[in-house]
Amino acid sequence: MDADVWNEQVAQGYDESSAHMYVPAVLDPAVDFLERRAGTYQVLEFAVGTGRVAVPLSARGIRVAGVEKSEPMAQELAKKLGGDDVSVTIGDMTTTQVPGEFSLVYLVYNAITCLLTQKEQVACFRNAARHLRPGGRFVSEVFVPDLQRLPPGETARPFHVGDRHVGFDTYDLVNQRLVSHHYTIVEGQGSTFLSPHRYVWPSELDLMAQLAGMELSERWADWNEAPFTASSRSHISVWQKPLDSASN
Repeated sequence: MDADVWNEQVAQGYDESSAHMYVPAVLDPAVDFLERRAGTYQVLEFAVGTGRVAVPLSARGIRVAGVEKSEPMAQELAKKLGGDDVSVTIGDMTTTQVPGEFSLVYLVYNAITCLLTQKEQVACFRNAARHLRPGGRFVSEVFVPDLQRLPPGETARPFHVGDRHVGFDTYDLVNQRLVSHHYTIVEGQGSTFLSPHRYVWPSELDLMAQLAGMELSERWADWNEAPFTASSRSHISVWQKPLDSASN
């Protein structure tokens, strides 16, 4: 994950460009889902960003810590009302250690795919397991690769079309990579943002969890806990660390 992608310009415009992710119908179910699984210990968000989820979760009385590689993104979080209640450690979510014991570690909005190699993604799972107390949970929100909808010879698919934002992905099928193209209009001014990702299948994530000493306990199509099916375009997966597990 290249911190240079998430520079000051991107950080300052991130919330506006992601406004569709802040609407209550999208955000509230995510916060509700995580609150129900938080337990009595503190929770940790990898790639906490500007605190879209961490700040409202903290406002519900849950102790929230975060890891964030981009200092400009963390600075935007700190400016928010309630942002001071989220303790942020600057570092890579594959290796950075945060003091304390956590009942929940989570990643939202496809953050695991910002790690561009399988090795890094495996390391992220292992780092999550190291932070979890026995019985703790690791939650990740991840899109399902849209390959079935790609006509032969085409490599691009839209993922959001709105009044102020249009986004589409271009796929590199050989290397299991994609680039998300964001085009945003704010106050009559247009901006572009490109972010690279490594897409990953649910079964591959399950194997990563197994390598980290965790097991799948839940999988849903969305934060509202709709059943996950062959036609689902995303999934919310929960892996659990065994009660008798030692730190990895």
